[in-house]
Amino acid sequence: MIRLLALVLLLTAFYGLAQEQTEQQPTNMVPVIRIEGAIGPAVADFVVRQINKANALSQPLLMITLDTPGGLSSSLRQINQAVLTSSVPVACLVYPQGARAASAGTFLLYACHIAAMAPATTLGAATPVNIAAPGQGQPQGEKEQTPSAMDKKMLNDAIAYIRSLAQLRGRNPEWAEQAVREAATLTASEAMKENVITHLADSPTDLLAQLEGFSIKSGEQQTKLTLAGAQLQPVEPDWRFDFIATITDPNIAYILMLIGVYGLLLEFYSPGIGVAGVVGAISLIVALYAFQMLPLSFSGLALIALGIALMVAESFVPSFGIFGLGGIAAFVLGSIFLIDTQSPYFQISIPLIAGVAFTSVLVVIFLLGYLWRNRNVEVVFGQESMAGKIAIAEQDFCGQGFVDVGGERWAAHSDSPIKQGDQVTIESVQGLTLHVSPPPAKE
Repeated sequence: MIRLLALVLLLTAFYGLAQEQTEQQPTNMVPVIRIEGAIGPAVADFVVRQINKANALSQPLLMITLDTPGGLSSSLRQINQAVLTSSVPVACLVYPQGARAASAGTFLLYACHIAAMAPATTLGAATPVNIAAPGQGQPQGEKEQTPSAMDKKMLNDAIAYIRSLAQLRGRNPEWAEQAVREAATLTASEAMKENVITHLADSPTDLLAQLEGFSIKSGEQQTKLTLAGAQLQPVEPDWRFDFIATITDPNIAYILMLIGVYGLLLEFYSPGIGVAGVVGAISLIVALYAFQMLPLSFSGLALIALGIALMVAESFVPSFGIFGLGGIAAFVLGSIFLIDTQSPYFQISIPLIAGVAFTSVLVVIFLLGYLWRNRNVEVVFGQESMAGKIAIAEQDFCGQGFVDVGGERWAAHSDSPIKQGDQVTIESVQGLTLHVSPPPAKE
């Protein structure tokens, strides 16, 4: 016991020392965060945590290298809110060469205190993905479609948002509006000429060197960056990022949801050791945690629940496939509508939905075939199996009496006289009483 207590105290001391060293690390370190790929819940969680950490350590600067095709609006706004409220300046560099800051990346670039691009990089095309630019996607000879009220609302909201960011940072608001309204794009050199970015830099090291003495507007005050002797510190994603990135993949979350639902159904249908129930409950909770971070459509979720309920009902209530096929149709429609976004990076894979639907069809066909093959099979257990069997009368009776069925004594009822030792036929079972008929008269 004493050794265990000493070990706990030793580990606590080491942990405290590590925390103290972390808190006292040099403040001239500039953390560098890499955003590569679509901006989603995992990226937002990671970037916000790093911005908060940089503020807690009063670091002179935080740098983000950006290469993204876009992402979720909710995740983007989480990052931008952290950037806008940060007391530590945030520099965003579109890097490496060939990278892009498209769609949500353009909004992030405008939100950062310092916007930079490497040569051979691009930005723009910030139109919300479910809104086509005027005339875009219209076949020749067809009349241009009028945007719906919801499309106009989303477009105007995005325009107002990016213009407010541009005005806050003192950059070109007119081009920002074009990027949203007309999906306009720019190269690095063009963006510099149009006052969309503040710097051209070949690398994070080059950008850091250029920022020495650079003035940044913070509220109504101008602050000069003092970065002499500062060193770049790349920040690698941790286990939390990997975990959230995995479970918020719509395909993974979808599979976890199915495992959870079917695991619980199996446990309720056939209670046993509890493995199916435990695995199902854990999977369902993780799936729900992932879905609350994704743009979930409750209509799609309700259709999936209805589909699963109908397919389960098919195995209990013979409906000649109506429940089963209807359940599959509802399940497929719900799976398609489950994620409420037009972004291709956060859609459930159609082949995955098709595979699950095909498997469900096979299960329904198997159940229907099983029921069809066994429709005329004689019942061999339970009270229903006693109809048609032969019993032996234990006494003379007319009305109530007793008979022997396979060594068991049963109460019996007959409207006709029965003699002791007669073989009687069981017509039906009502409660614990057998309704019997006398043997046929001998010729």
